[in-house]
Amino acid sequence: MTLYINTPYDELAVGMEAEIKRLCRAEDFFIFANSSGNHNPAHLPHEDHNGDGTPDEAIAPSMWVASLFSAVLGNVLPGPGTLYKGQTLRFLGRSHAGDELTVKVRLTALKPDRIACFDTWVETADGRRIVEGNAEVIAPEHSVTFDDEDLPGLTVRRHVHFDRLLELAEPLDAIPTAVIAPEEEHALAGALLAAEHTLIRPILIGDRKKIAKVARHLDADLTGIELLDEPDHDRAAALAVQLVHEGRAKALMKGHLHTGQLLRHIVKSDGGLRTARRLSHVFVMDVPGLDHLLMVTDAAINIAPTLDEKVDITQNAIDLALSIGIRKPKVGVLSAVETVNPKIPSTIDAAVLSKMAERGQIRGGIVDGPLAVDNAVDVEAARTKGIHSLVAGHADILVVPNMEAGNMLAKELTFVAHAEAAGVVMGALCPIILNSRADDDKARLASCAVAALYHEWRKRP
Repeated sequence: MTLYINTPYDELAVGMEAEIKRLCRAEDFFIFANSSGNHNPAHLPHEDHNGDGTPDEAIAPSMWVASLFSAVLGNVLPGPGTLYKGQTLRFLGRSHAGDELTVKVRLTALKPDRIACFDTWVETADGRRIVEGNAEVIAPEHSVTFDDEDLPGLTVRRHVHFDRLLELAEPLDAIPTAVIAPEEEHALAGALLAAEHTLIRPILIGDRKKIAKVARHLDADLTGIELLDEPDHDRAAALAVQLVHEGRAKALMKGHLHTGQLLRHIVKSDGGLRTARRLSHVFVMDVPGLDHLLMVTDAAINIAPTLDEKVDITQNAIDLALSIGIRKPKVGVLSAVETVNPKIPSTIDAAVLSKMAERGQIRGGIVDGPLAVDNAVDVEAARTKGIHSLVAGHADILVVPNMEAGNMLAKELTFVAHAEAAGVVMGALCPIILNSRADDDKARLASCAVAALYHEWRKRP
């Protein structure tokens, strides 16, 4: 909350000055584009506005920079109650995301009818003036105070955390990946897009005619891409598993077949990809407004996991978090409440998992539970409940009590909070990339990036 206090017209004196500092952020450019209707790509991050095929650094919209004068005049001097009459502008330079701007005004004249005249200018951190002009305002007549506690905030639907994952995976060698049944547009396009970004080297397994038809529809060239003709989905899944055993594939990617068909061959005791670890699915989610990645497990494989299975589910997620650069993952084990209640079995499981982590039976992360969703991810909620822990309010990983809860949580984040979700199955001999038909290009790329980073992490001594 910020409290603003004005200076009425009768208390103004020529020579008075005021200033604010404002960090120029990419989010501001998106908000300005939406509110003004100016969608000039020169002002939008990651757009190629000069046509050379390479994304350019976004230039701060000049009128957005100029609008910062109103923040000084309306909040500081004269302050709340001030109304504009006129503003002249001269643009002398440009600014970009990351620049710290200083916005200044100086009172130069007072006129009848509460008219106040100001010199106005904006400087960058090195003192370079990028815009200047003169403002004429109607100053407030009476003292006014205002606090902005009830001002609604804005969340920009950006997924900068996935951008970081793609940057981390970019230097890695493309991971050879068996793509099972890419016989539908989303499945084939996702694999080819990941190949373009050198995240995977796809080995396509499926009905050659169907794949070729989809490629023609996508106007995609399959030249140089290995394609194994196997129309039967069950046999295609078995062939993909075989490629892993032969060392030809280091990851699997689900195409247009049922998840159960693929998993049946992975979990076979003879010839499957099972390890001593329980298989589990991890959603890696980029939630707009959250300052870190959020992982949810298990929302796709283990329907009602036992305590032993939750140990593996938790360890799998910690390992994946470590592989994508989260140094000491904070794990919140969820239940409906944050206190142990013998009538709610998930609270007991959560408490046991927390103690097991303390004793080194779960390694690499900090585990706490039971926690409800609110106090796992929101500091104020944790503080209100009186919960003091390294995890509460800061969880990187949410371990859900069962698949129903996890699936609902992940889909609520995706379709209500507009999160992007990458999906990987852990606990097998190799990472398994699971994409949903609803996933967009960035989510598909992120899933491949996560798999590539995990594959690289496993090779470390």
